[in-house]
Amino acid sequence: MAHKIYSDNTTKFFISVIGLITIAVVLKELSHIFIPLIIAIFLYFVFAPLNNFLMNKRVPGFLITLLDLIITAFVLYGAGRVVVDSLLQFADGLPTYGNKLNSIVRDFAQNLNIRDPFFRKFDLERTIQQLDYKVLAGGIFSSTINLVGSVLFVLFFFVFVVSGEKTVYEAIKNYYVYRKVKPQVKKIRKSLQTVNDDNKRDKELDLLNEKLQREKQLAETFNTITNQIQRYIIAKFGLNLIAGIVTSVALSIAGLDFPIVWGLFVFLFNFIPTIGSAAALVLPVLFALVQFDSTSSAILIAIVMIVIQTLAFNLAEPMIIGRRLNLNPLLILLSVLIWGYIWGIIGMLISVPITAIIKIILSNSKSRYLRFLSNLMSQSQTNL
Repeated sequence: MAHKIYSDNTTKFFISVIGLITIAVVLKELSHIFIPLIIAIFLYFVFAPLNNFLMNKRVPGFLITLLDLIITAFVLYGAGRVVVDSLLQFADGLPTYGNKLNSIVRDFAQNLNIRDPFFRKFDLERTIQQLDYKVLAGGIFSSTINLVGSVLFVLFFFVFVVSGEKTVYEAIKNYYVYRKVKPQVKKIRKSLQTVNDDNKRDKELDLLNEKLQREKQLAETFNTITNQIQRYIIAKFGLNLIAGIVTSVALSIAGLDFPIVWGLFVFLFNFIPTIGSAAALVLPVLFALVQFDSTSSAILIAIVMIVIQTLAFNLAEPMIIGRRLNLNPLLILLSVLIWGYIWGIIGMLISVPITAIIKIILSNSKSRYLRFLSNLMSQSQTNL
């Protein structure tokens, strides 16, 4: 008997592993479908407070969806305009930045006694001239077309997510309510066959009460999961946005060029804890070293970035989102690597929000095995 139980558990384990690998392969192969869908779902949660407010004011659904699309279009247009203008400005100032970068790289190579002539006689303009412009232009054109297609795909999915979320919500809720209530209903109906007519009515009332109680309990659990996911996404999105705006203002005051671009990096990269924060810190510091040609100025920019990110993501984020959602650093690294392998850069950006959503769902489960997985995902263990 013990050998059979062990064999069954081993079989279930390997079946689960094969199932996860199959899901990962499907997600990777159909990334052009799943990435826009996941981003559309995130957008739905971001717009949920505004949509709920407008629905309470009895605004028609198609107008709410249209307003969401208009806001999204304006944000995308604004972000794209900023990036394009910054690239044009950078291209205009490239000779100045190039000369400063040449000097820094050559001095660095000389101080470290690097004998490689590439670094000893580093010339950015000559390096750029060696690029194949036809391949580069073709890559940029192809990437632009893919980006526009992906954006349209996201908006397409978003329309259907907003318009059909109630139907999906009710279907999922009814499925889980029926699955949980069904054993209790069978038990009470079985007992009805062995009771007399006087107690039959009481049993039928017990059956109805049990069903209603189960429906209420599971609906509350489902609402709790949905609300926690919504609060997490909105809080994370809002914190990153505020940190990006504050970064842009602070770096603009400090005189660093392209402050809006660095703020955009802070907004995007900090969806990846630790790794993203480091990238958002290093890039403007390196650029400050090139622009100002001064170590003290670069250190000042680094201090400004460290203060902003510490206040936003080490102090404010745990208070707003809650320490209950803190993820194990090892899990964060694994999730970034796995989702990055499956969906590339986009996968790395949304890896932690997806993992946090999975943890929210597991933490609300009453299964001790799922709660065990939830505790493994946590940075600090919670008492059960």
